[in-house]
Amino acid sequence: SGMGSGGMTSKLQAAGIADLAGIALVIGSGLHPAPIARVTGQGIGTLFRPRRKAGARKAWLGGRLRLKGALLVDMGAAAALGRGSSLLAAGITGVEGDFQRGDAVAIRDGEGRVLAHGLAEYDAAECARLVGRQSGDQAAILGYAPRSAVVHRDQLVLL
Repeated sequence: SGMGSGGMTSKLQAAGIADLAGIALVIGSGLHPAPIARVTGQGIGTLFRPRRKAGARKAWLGGRLRLKGALLVDMGAAAALGRGSSLLAAGITGVEGDFQRGDAVAIRDGEGRVLAHGLAEYDAAECARLVGRQSGDQAAILGYAPRSAVVHRDQLVLL
């Protein structure tokens, strides 16, 4: 908009964030008196309905978290994530950034597309040592009994 500060791109980004949070968003003009009353009472504006409901934790994970790094995954891992699986080390092809256990990371495919955000169960150095390795090998590699997944499905949201 001519007087707005964000333009259409920012409005569409806001709609995407609202969708991830599972909430509806209305974009309307702020130039008229009582803009909220116009939107609610007269139906003037553009309504974006969420595609699905999201719990508070999933909304937080999918929102504007400060990502500390990224895990790159192969096609098999990308497909498994799409089916609701956790991210296992065997499907990881690379590690970017310097993150600690519990930090938020992006999960990207081989073409650089962000597939998900999640909380890492290992730090970046441990993840780098586990790239492409089977779950049964992890204890020998790390020297301690590992957790079941690099990013557990309960700590992950698809984008």
